Amino acid sequence: MPITSVTVDPQNPETWPEGRCNAALLDATTEADIAVQQAHDDMEARTSAAGYLRRVRKRLGLTQRELSQRIDVPLDTIRNWEQGKREPAGPAKALLKILDKSPEIALSLLTTQNHNEIFDE
Repeated sequence: MPITSVTVDPQNPETWPEGRCNAALLDATTEADIAVQQAHDDMEARTSAAGYLRRVRKRLGLTQRELSQRIDVPLDTIRNWEQGKREPAGPAKALLKILDKSPEIALSLLTTQNHNEIFDE
């Protein structure tokens, strides 16, 4: 595939490559429209994360309390995640992916016995 270099001056629209957009729609979009769409997108992302967590937890056969104890996260945090009030971030999100893909291994490593072995060394 050939590589094409393009020089673009952000201050000069004439140098911008042609794209596929509806200029009239862009011009008609207000800051309020953008804020509404952003709020909608944020809510949709939280809802998706909430559904994902709920699905993983139910697949593991755990209650919210049991999951909170297993992964050492406050019960209120689990509830907030599942209700879409908050979204897991960073390490919590990674742990949920591991629980989803390899639940047996993840849960066995999260047991109290293994936890003590890891931190007592």
